Amino acid sequence: MSLLFRMIYVYLLSLFRERLPIGKTESRLRLLTLPNDLDINMHMNNGRYLTICDLNRVDLFIRTGLAKVMVKKGWMPIIADHTMTYKKPLKLFERFHVSLTLTHWDEKFFYMTHTFMAGDRLVAVGTSKGVVRGKGGVVAPGEVLAEVERSRGGVVAGV
Repeated sequence: MSLLFRMIYVYLLSLFRERLPIGKTESRLRLLTLPNDLDINMHMNNGRYLTICDLNRVDLFIRTGLAKVMVKKGWMPIIADHTMTYKKPLKLFERFHVSLTLTHWDEKFFYMTHTFMAGDRLVAVGTSKGVVRGKGGVVAPGEVLAEVERSRGGVVAGV
């Protein structure tokens, strides 16, 4: 149930945080390891990291304006590949932050890096590759970014 609360928390928080530039950008969330995040070893379950990466993407989608465009166009984000490397455990009630950096894109995929930190200690790092899918199939990243730019009247960062 706390995943639902976390999703609501991130959604509401994202609505009131400063907008992010479109394109190469970074989203950062500060969170706390909760009891239902733990596995039998009493540290955050490996699968929970992936769920938190999803929350980080929600923050990015809302704050860049991509979420509105996806709803309007009937598009949906899909993660095609995700790899995590776990360095150190996160214990119960330990504070941490996770950063999502949209590093680059090609003609089909967006590429992201997720970095989990507890203070100045690297906890885990992940990379993911995702697409935006529309009714006719995969929407090219250039088209996605241009559509978000049009909806915001802004400039695409890193292009």
